Parts: sequence; structure tokens; C-alpha cells
Amino acid sequence: MEVYPFSITGLHTTPLGAERIRRNLDLEDSIDVVNFCRAFILEDFAKFERKGKNWYVNSGHIRITINANSNTIITAHKI
Repeated sequence: MEVYPFSITGLHTTPLGAERIRRNLDLEDSIDVVNFCRAFILEDFAKFERKGKNWYVNSGHIRITINANSNTIITAHKI
């Protein structure tokens, strides 16, 4: 079993965060952004880096920012 630096099951976002992620990644309104981000985080090639209070996950062509204390997905961007 893979060990992650934060709780995969505890990931969540705010309504504004979900809107921001959808806009940044050009996702449809019907997509669950938490599950979408979780799928990228679970990829074998995902890289984790902590800077200050946030975790940054680079996976494929997406960078996901997660608050280290609250497990909140703050944003995601195409890279």
C-alpha cells in the first residue's frame, strides 16, 4: 500500500476552490473536482513537494496545491 504525505480520503475543497479548479483546468460543471484531483494524485508518476504550509503535487500536466494542515485542495493548474 502506498503512503502519501497527507490523507487521500480526507481531501476536500471549498465551493470557491471547486469553481477555481474547474476554470483553471477547463472542466465541466458535472465533474467532481476532488475525485478528479485524487485520481491524478494516485498516479504512479505523481511527485510530491512541500513548501511552507502547502503540498504541491505534479502529476502529468497538472499541478495541484493542497493545504498541509487542512487537506484542502486550494487550486490546480495546467503545467
